[in-house]
Amino acid sequence: MLGLLAGGVRAEAVLGRALRPLLDLLVLEAVVPLARFSGRALLEQGHCGSFRHGHVPPRRLVRLTDMSGQSLLVPGELSPTRSVPGNIRRPEYVGKPGPTPYTGPEVQTPETIEAMRYAGRIAARAMEEAAKLIAPGVTTDELDKVAHEYMCDHGAYPSTLGYRGFPKSLCSSVNEVICHGIPDSTVLRDGDIVNLDVTAYIGGVHGDNNATYLVGEVDEESRLLVERTRESLNRAIKAVRPGRQINVIGRVIESYAKRFGYGVVRDFTGHGINSSFHSGLIIPHYDSPHATTVIQPGMTFTIEPMLTLGTHEYDMWDDGWTVVTKDRKRTAQFEHTLVVTETGAEILTLP
Repeated sequence: MLGLLAGGVRAEAVLGRALRPLLDLLVLEAVVPLARFSGRALLEQGHCGSFRHGHVPPRRLVRLTDMSGQSLLVPGELSPTRSVPGNIRRPEYVGKPGPTPYTGPEVQTPETIEAMRYAGRIAARAMEEAAKLIAPGVTTDELDKVAHEYMCDHGAYPSTLGYRGFPKSLCSSVNEVICHGIPDSTVLRDGDIVNLDVTAYIGGVHGDNNATYLVGEVDEESRLLVERTRESLNRAIKAVRPGRQINVIGRVIESYAKRFGYGVVRDFTGHGINSSFHSGLIIPHYDSPHATTVIQPGMTFTIEPMLTLGTHEYDMWDDGWTVVTKDRKRTAQFEHTLVVTETGAEILTLP
């Protein structure tokens, strides 16, 4: 078992509940030093502080939690923060604990919308470039490097870099990670799924998109989850119409997801976006009767449903960012930034 855990390979056996307390103790006493060497193991990290502002995660307590045969992720090593050329304009929150609250309008001017169209194109192309590298054996940090360099080469600032201390230029969420995974030394494996979330800031505005990709040969259940999550986003976009309430978006997503028994993540939502990365507008992805804001032409916001193979409930790693499904089942997500038109919605994050 120690060799199995140290190598970070997938468990092949299913142990009964009676053995779990003993195995928990075994992991706590003997395997803690091994966690730093494996980007993945049948372990769950404990909550022992935050390394949000550092480059290398500290030693953690870990414990065995899942004997289903599917390995779970643990944090890898973080590379040093990547630099951004000094001539590239920074968002106002860089170097601060958090952004200044947005007090502007949710309906944008034609000039702002055009700027967002350009920012969205850069974000989409940066994600597309990073996705070309996805394959077994590639680290999530390598994907971050590609997107970072693409955005910088095109005069854009990676919006996530330095946002509330986030240390990287995209979010990489593998398998059971719902969102906000931090790129590190974690190696992608055949059969994984990975979400890339890329936001570009240029011209004083943000463009935000994400997509989930298959790594090598993926099982049918995971493949269908990814395909149907993409379809839930497409259906939600088609439901956007001036005069309707925001809650139509979540109603469409949840209704579709329930057909397949999927969980719909509730606590992480779409959001208004413009010169602010996250304005005050909230876009629930579930049927929320309280989301009564009326959709208006010129509004700009994201829709980014997160569907799971199990529960919608979640845990958060001690990095303060990485959100994983509570039952550690797989999850997928897709996102676009939209502008509401007179007849529907235009996607601003197309390559």
